[in-house]
Amino acid sequence: MKTMIRAIVRPEKSDDVRAALLEAGYPAITKMEVFGRGKQRGLKVGAVTYDELPKVMLISVVPEEEKDIVIRTIMDSARTGEKGAYGDGKIFVSPVEEVYTVSSGTREA
Repeated sequence: MKTMIRAIVRPEKSDDVRAALLEAGYPAITKMEVFGRGKQRGLKVGAVTYDELPKVMLISVVPEEEKDIVIRTIMDSARTGEKGAYGDGKIFVSPVEEVYTVSSGTREA
């Protein structure tokens, strides 16, 4: 069984996360620039409120038994400082029922 891990992180941390995953043996990743907000409801600077903040979403599909390693690697490399801060991101984990290779049309086990 495969697991999809979607991590939404600060843009300035995305290179750190990608490098940590590569070093841990997980080079396959999809990167997308996204915008959104979490519980903090954006960012207020003076009279201006930034409702949607830029983030980066990194997606990886890994074997189910390796998901904890990948999640820990992402958390350790995406966290701001030792204790972290609001806006550091979220990690979403979902089961993957099927995987197909487009070029060959084969189904992966």
